[in-house]
Amino acid sequence: MAISDSPENIGITGVTGVTGTSTSPLTDSDLTHTLRRRPAAATTVPRDVADSGSRTDEDDSTLNDLVRDSGSDDSVTAKICEPGDNVRIGGSEASTDSVNAVQDNKGLGENDRGGDPSAVKFAYRPSVPAHRRVKESPLSSDAIFRQSHAGLFNLCIVVLVAVNSRLIIENLMKYGWLIKTGFWFSSRSLRDWPLLMCCLTLPIFPLAAFVVEKLALQKSISEPAVVSLHMIITTTSILYPVLVILRCDSAVLSGVTLMLFACIVWLKLVSYVHTNYDMRALGKSTEKGDAVPSSSNMDIPHNISLKSLAYFMVAPTLCYQTSYPRTAGVRKGWVFRQLVKLIIFTGLMGFIVEQYINPIVKNSQHPLKGNLLYAIERVLKLSVPNLYVWLCMFYCFFHLWLNILAELLCFGDREFYKDWWNAKTVEEYWRMWNMPVHKWMVRHIYFPCLRHGVPKGVAIVIAFLVSAVFHELCIAVPCHMFKLWAFIGIMLQVPLVLITNYLQDKFRNSMVGNMIFWFIFCILGQPMCLLLYYHDLMNRKGKAE
Repeated sequence: MAISDSPENIGITGVTGVTGTSTSPLTDSDLTHTLRRRPAAATTVPRDVADSGSRTDEDDSTLNDLVRDSGSDDSVTAKICEPGDNVRIGGSEASTDSVNAVQDNKGLGENDRGGDPSAVKFAYRPSVPAHRRVKESPLSSDAIFRQSHAGLFNLCIVVLVAVNSRLIIENLMKYGWLIKTGFWFSSRSLRDWPLLMCCLTLPIFPLAAFVVEKLALQKSISEPAVVSLHMIITTTSILYPVLVILRCDSAVLSGVTLMLFACIVWLKLVSYVHTNYDMRALGKSTEKGDAVPSSSNMDIPHNISLKSLAYFMVAPTLCYQTSYPRTAGVRKGWVFRQLVKLIIFTGLMGFIVEQYINPIVKNSQHPLKGNLLYAIERVLKLSVPNLYVWLCMFYCFFHLWLNILAELLCFGDREFYKDWWNAKTVEEYWRMWNMPVHKWMVRHIYFPCLRHGVPKGVAIVIAFLVSAVFHELCIAVPCHMFKLWAFIGIMLQVPLVLITNYLQDKFRNSMVGNMIFWFIFCILGQPMCLLLYYHDLMNRKGKAE
């Protein structure tokens, strides 16, 4: 019976010539063990011991003494027979070359074969083949993704740290310390107190929505009145901060922070109202016998609790439900470590912004009005520090802050993002990088549109339209100007989705789509928008002065 070169194809039913005949199947490890325990050629096993079905302890001791390993696998095999000779395995003859092949596949190297000096004499004889099967080079296209690249990844990390350390030292030697003392807090920050008061009064709107839902549950007001009141509450919750920011000469960062809070409150209110409306509708259908409620599509019973609303408003989610998966307790040490990381990476973001991005932006021209080559050079120079800041922002908010909040609230579902860095298309990126917003869009925009007969493509455009409006509000309102650059940038994602999907289907290669995504993300997207908003903001301030 021939022995295959690959270990997984070996099927040997027994071994003879050493310990008699075995009726049990023999695995790779058994074969290796048998080869290691094979006696020397001059050794003779008594026939009455070998042929007997059962042996005594004395017989086993005698046999073990006879077959004690005296060297390596190669040396034992070589002492029994020369290369090319046959070995009796499972009632069939197999050459020593085949046995050596099995040893090579099992990874039996010189270090595994003992320290017997005689092994050198018989191991790797010139007559033994060194090449036994077809193999690919590790970096060939057919084999490159079938192995680990942890070493190359470590090399990239080391090179990245070394290169950026040199650039930081060179920048400090050339320009000095550019971070101002008032970067974190200055006297101008005191002028932003109206924005702080506006932020503190935002909880009024969830309370108003709770009162309306209580009245709706008690059937004190009609359903059209409930819908009208909720529209007024949600609209006011987003217009109120906008008016406060526009009427105050506040810092841009303070305005962005308030608008982010206001948008989060609006999204949570919509989810709260929409979910309760859906549960009321399902409850009415159940009473009529039109639908059977289940735990997958509604919470039973339908109750309105101020405690559940308060938990939802502070929980790291945008989708309301009466209960959430919870963890057992709070890991205080873990929270402390995450807070330390949050402080470190926030400081790193501030350093990159003040030391790199601000000087680059201040020394640039408007990308749509100046020299084209100069604009390209500025965009490329800005792309790297801008990417670092964006990655730090993502890590600080989506990983550190949301996990800290989830730990303090014992919130169990912590899938705040997926592996968006492996996105092969723009569509995959938008589905994976911000899971709270994605779940909200799917739950309250996309599928409601489909249930009302809206085509799938139109539903996607509507979802991007809502996203574009909020991106524009979060940037244009704090900057006190409406140039629609953020709105246009988000809406351009729609054709990019179609283009990258087409390229992915055409090339069938994940690397092509991923590289296109990173190029658009790092070069054409954020650096260009940053330059556009900065110069328009400077022009507005210049005209005001």
